[in-house]
Amino acid sequence: MAASQSSSAVGNTNIMLAIFEKKTNTVDLYRPLRNYIAFHYSEREAQNLEDDLQTLKQLRSDLERHSDPSLPARRDLFITYFKALCQTETRFPISSEPDHVNALTFVWFDAFKPKQKASQQNIHLEKGAVLFNLAAVYSQIGLTFDRNTVDGRRQASHAFMAAAGSFGFLRENASMKISVGSSTTLDLSVECAGMLEKLMLAQAQECVFENTIAKGSTPGVCAKISRQVGLYYEEALAALNVAPLSQHFDKSWIVHVQLKTAIFYAEACYRYGLELHEKEEIAEEIARLKSAVSVLTEAKKNSRGAAAQLLDAINKLEVNINRNLERAVKENDRVYLMRVPPASSLSPLPAFAMVKPMVMSEVLDASKEKMFASLVPDNSAKALSRYTEMVDGIIRTQAEKLQQASELTRVRLREMELPDSILALEGNFTLPTNLKEDVEAVQISGGPAGLESELQQLKDLRRVNQELLVQTEELLQKESREDAQFRSQFGTKWTRPQSSTLTKNLLDRLNRFAGNLKQAAESDARIERSVREHAALMAILDARPIESALPSLARPIMSFDQNEDAIVGSLKQSLRQLETLGAQRAGLEDMLREMKRKDDILPKLMTSTGSYEDLFKKEIAKYDHISEDIAQNIEAQEQLLLQIQAQNDDFSVIFNLEDYKASREKSYKQIEAAIAKFREIKDNINEGLKFYVTLQDAITNVKQQSNDFVMTRNIQCREMIEDVQRQVAGLSFQDKNTGGYNNNYPSVGNQNQRSNTQTDPRPQNPYYQPSEQPPVSSYAHPPPSYGHSHHQPPPPYQIPPTSTAPYPPPQVHQQQPPANHDYGQPAYPGWRAPYYNNAPTHPQQQQPGPRPPYTIPSPYPPPHQGGYYKQQ
Repeated sequence: MAASQSSSAVGNTNIMLAIFEKKTNTVDLYRPLRNYIAFHYSEREAQNLEDDLQTLKQLRSDLERHSDPSLPARRDLFITYFKALCQTETRFPISSEPDHVNALTFVWFDAFKPKQKASQQNIHLEKGAVLFNLAAVYSQIGLTFDRNTVDGRRQASHAFMAAAGSFGFLRENASMKISVGSSTTLDLSVECAGMLEKLMLAQAQECVFENTIAKGSTPGVCAKISRQVGLYYEEALAALNVAPLSQHFDKSWIVHVQLKTAIFYAEACYRYGLELHEKEEIAEEIARLKSAVSVLTEAKKNSRGAAAQLLDAINKLEVNINRNLERAVKENDRVYLMRVPPASSLSPLPAFAMVKPMVMSEVLDASKEKMFASLVPDNSAKALSRYTEMVDGIIRTQAEKLQQASELTRVRLREMELPDSILALEGNFTLPTNLKEDVEAVQISGGPAGLESELQQLKDLRRVNQELLVQTEELLQKESREDAQFRSQFGTKWTRPQSSTLTKNLLDRLNRFAGNLKQAAESDARIERSVREHAALMAILDARPIESALPSLARPIMSFDQNEDAIVGSLKQSLRQLETLGAQRAGLEDMLREMKRKDDILPKLMTSTGSYEDLFKKEIAKYDHISEDIAQNIEAQEQLLLQIQAQNDDFSVIFNLEDYKASREKSYKQIEAAIAKFREIKDNINEGLKFYVTLQDAITNVKQQSNDFVMTRNIQCREMIEDVQRQVAGLSFQDKNTGGYNNNYPSVGNQNQRSNTQTDPRPQNPYYQPSEQPPVSSYAHPPPSYGHSHHQPPPPYQIPPTSTAPYPPPQVHQQQPPANHDYGQPAYPGWRAPYYNNAPTHPQQQQPGPRPPYTIPSPYPPPHQGGYYKQQ
């Protein structure tokens, strides 16, 4: 046993164990195997396989001499040698039999009692010892990593999982074969391999716990992971405390595992107590902490020979637990006054396994190895192929029988609607899976009761957009009034363009936005009406659980013979028997496949001296017993189904099952209709939310342009006032172009045009140049009004196009954009047909826009491809 500790943030509990390798005596594999090849095959074959024999000899020599001291190299050596042994086993019968390789004897010493040794004339001991040493090397590799770092702890955890996988592979594939030998050691037994597997898993989970603490995970998560560490240690301790391991291991092993078990149980109680304290479940917190203190106190009584780091860890943990316990007791006595439950009444602490043994079957798979590949005789290979076909035929036939029986059971029960009718009588009936998933999706999204809050969101967003429109209009109107005031004051000297000629494009956009908002409000009203009108229909979706809204299968009001309970009881018993038969079939099928997996007769074929047919009959007879069990199971099921059919007929008559089915189907249709209506309304609300969010961005954009325009006009206003004042004072400005200011204010639709006849010596580029847009009709409806129009505004709830910027930045030579590439697009496309029959046609063809930049996800796919909004 090797030990290592880490001074990580977790504390001094991080002392872990590694396993030393088993020792062996020198064995010459080369000469006995070569003699066997030369004798049973030919000298030529022996010469052809010389390289394979030398390779096997060198692997065994390296294993004995530790030629490369590095642990990774040692690990690779054991893996390679184990694969070579697998190839050797299938071609060389190693035993004391005269015709076998009988000159080989493998000797291995116990890893924990080095004076004890095992000596066997078979390859099973050699393979088991190699697997043990592979696991030991993995455990030693786990101690080499720096567990003060995240990567170090992760790599150490993986190494310990590999060690656990190796010990598990030893337990499942070699321990039993070794135990039947002439002599063996306890370290290769099933009990010892299982104990070491759990010990390695505990250390791997402990590394994960260290990482969890280092990441600052919640106390609840830390408690679950810590508890699983303790459970693994408990399993290892249980194996160490009973025969045959109780007298085989040094006392320090048992003390170490016992203290680890106590520490991580107490650690789980401590972390779980923190979570309970946050929830103000003080009584259970006190009980958990008292239980932890009791376990630590008991562990310290048997701590002689333990490492000082473990004792120090126990003391520190005990101080923390006592501090929290004292605090919880005081709070309970002063505030909560809860009754502390006894420790025996507490439920087991929750645990969560984050590790599992590495699957070694792939690592140790020797099927692709080429060593001694030419040694198998043709007749043996053909015989093996024939036997495999025979086994496959049996497996295939029996598996088909099992599957047909299971399918017959499902069909017959579905026809009789069992066990659904029994569950309905007991009040445990559930909806069909698809319908239940739909209902759960509706309830998760808020259900019908949550539609009111979403309708309020529509109102709030509509109000915000309306306020933005009013603010933007007031900003432009204020600037226009100031311009008119100065124009009246200075007369002809006030030569800059009027505001109305410059803001026409902005006002047109505001008009279109207002029109959209008006029609969006109408669409919102339709949604609200639909919610009110269908509230009674959708109310069933708020039932929790939904099954409470379904009709129940009731007992008859009057009964003449009072045999309802007897009929129900016999039917339940028959169904339980049928379920038992189904479980038996599943077990039989697994047994068939497992028998085939373990059925390897190649060594017997290669060593057989008699007829292959006799060997086949003997080996294939292994499957007769399971075939008989399958036939009996199927026959019993047929009889039981006939009995269930008769019992179900009586049940249907007494409980009037037909009326119940009709009532249930009616409820299903009501639920389906409610779900469809909810989805329709939900989709319409989502479209409205997307519309308002996108329109708000568009209005904000126009407001920003209006702010820029007003700021530029104010600057130019001050400059013109100064010029007019200087002119009035008699100053001469003969070098100044009198039309310069006009050039600084291009009208909408003619922006960036410059005078070609005069040049202003000063830079006159304006701060704002409105984007060139063609005139678009405004709206005609009650205030707020931004202009006059003879055209009906486009319908609301259409997402403005985003493929091109609706408000391009000022540029000198900008191409004129299409008339409808702005935010005056129709919204709610699905509503145009029912609500715009009398609306005049827009003068320009409407272009469909791309998807909006904002997406509010909906839990349901759109019910109609043409648009989300449908007539309510």
